[in-house]
Amino acid sequence: MGLKIIESYDGSFVLEPGAKAVLLSLLTADSFQTQVAQQLHCSRIEFTNLLFQPVPYSTETPKGMPAEFEKYHNHSDFAIVNVPPNFMFQAKVFKPSRLCAIYRVFNT
Repeated sequence: MGLKIIESYDGSFVLEPGAKAVLLSLLTADSFQTQVAQQLHCSRIEFTNLLFQPVPYSTETPKGMPAEFEKYHNHSDFAIVNVPPNFMFQAKVFKPSRLCAIYRVFNT
């Protein structure tokens, strides 16, 4: 069985306003941000309001994310966090099934 090479993949999505509001409130909750900051060993984090759908690795997306978000990959001032599945469920976001959130990292 051979591997199927994907040349391109459309990772665009639109969240309903109500679902987006719930998701953003969960991603900006102090308890969640404190927990993520502890995991990242930084003083605090701040949500950038940037979300993206992980995409299959391809020639156009070698990092598994849309090209416009690659500048945040391996950048010490930013962290890419998988949106917890329970947040997706609480916000009633089922399509896409996975999202990533970008946070700004502060080390003070």
